This record gives sequence, C-alpha cells and structure tokens, in this order.
Amino acid sequence: MKRKTLDVIVGLGLVILAGLLLIAGLVLTSNANFANDYVKSQLSQQQITFKTADTLTAEEKQSACLVKYAGQQLNSGKQAECYANEFIGLHLQSIAGGKTYAQLGDVQTDLKAKVTAAQQANDPAAADLQKQLTDVTAQRETVFKGETLRGLLLTSYGFSEFGAKAGQAALVAYLAAGLLFLLGAAGLLHAARTPRSEGFAVPEPATGELASA
Repeated sequence: MKRKTLDVIVGLGLVILAGLLLIAGLVLTSNANFANDYVKSQLSQQQITFKTADTLTAEEKQSACLVKYAGQQLNSGKQAECYANEFIGLHLQSIAGGKTYAQLGDVQTDLKAKVTAAQQANDPAAADLQKQLTDVTAQRETVFKGETLRGLLLTSYGFSEFGAKAGQAALVAYLAAGLLFLLGAAGLLHAARTPRSEGFAVPEPATGELASA
C-alpha cells in the first residue's frame, strides 16, 4: 500500500470519528441542559425557601449545608438534597421516635385493635387508648407528608446528578474529538506532502540482491 493512501485513510477515519464524538458531545450537552433547566423549573415552582441563619435551631446549625443555603430559595439539585436530608430528615426523626410511615402503620393497627377490645369490654382505659390512636394517626399523616416531599426532592437531586454526569461526559467527548481531529488533520497534511510513489513498509532488498546490483 502506498504511504499517501494509508495517510488519507487514517486521517479521514480520525476526522470522521472526531465528528461522531462531537455529535455525541452535543447530544450529551443538550441532555445536561435539559436536566438542569427542568430541575430548576420544577423546584422553583414549589416556592421552598431555606430558613434564615438567625432562625436556625441549634441542631439545624450543625448542618453545614443548611447554614450555607440559609435564606435562599430552593432551585437546584444540591439544595434539594440538603433540604430533604438535613431539614426534613432531621425533623422526621423527632416525630414518633423516628418511626417511619410503615412502622407507624403497625402501631396504628395495634391500637385500633386495643381500642375496639376496650370499648367492647367497657374498659375505662378505652378513652386513653383512643387518644393514643388519634395522636399516632396524626403523626403518621405528618410523617407521610414529610417522607413524600423528601422522596420528591431526592428524585429531583438524582435527576440533576444525571445531568451533571452528562455534562462531564460531554466535556470528555469534546476533548477527545478535538484531539482526534488534530491527529486526523495532521495525517491528511502528511498525505498531501507525501509523494504518490512512496510505499509503506516496503521490504528492504536482500544482501545478495544488493551485491548483484
């Protein structure tokens, strides 16, 4: 094979590959922008604002991100993660000893059975059991709302992380495309300067052939 032909094939191949990587980078950038814009738009609509620094409790002040975002409107994935874990998560721990919605359901079911049994037996403890049931029901409703909001915020955070990863992948694709384009261009330039008659990896003549020549 002629050296010029090889340089043209390799050079064009690298330029084409660079173009494909550029297209991939543009697609990833578009996805990253969509994720970021979508998360910001959805979170901004919730109109959630972090407590100001002067209103944070002693426990809340132990969270670096709650102090960092104090007084700001929640509109980013990182802020959503902070609010979900450090604010909502903290306050959920103070309700019913940190029991989850499912765990409180077991407590609620048990109390309902006890209330029914006490009422049927005209047990004076029925009123106290009914009060406990009312309190647990209210706690369970509060925990449900908190866990739901926390889950939604963490979903937004996860979506924003996908966008961030897509942005990083796009940057790598751009850098790789630039490098391959330069290498391809160098190969084509070399091909333009190489004589058509020059071969590639042409075997050297044997010693006997040199002597007879």
